[in-house]
Amino acid sequence: MIGRLIKALLVLAIIAFLGLVAFAYLGNLTPPQTEVTKPVVLDGN
Repeated sequence: MIGRLIKALLVLAIIAFLGLVAFAYLGNLTPPQTEVTKPVVLDGN
């Protein structure tokens, strides 16, 4: 009984690890990029 429970937990842990690895490789984790333009005053006098 305990052996089957440990085996089931081990299988679930392996599936969770593989899901995490797949998400890390396939998930879109890059932030959205936007172009920022800002005027610069070179001579303030």
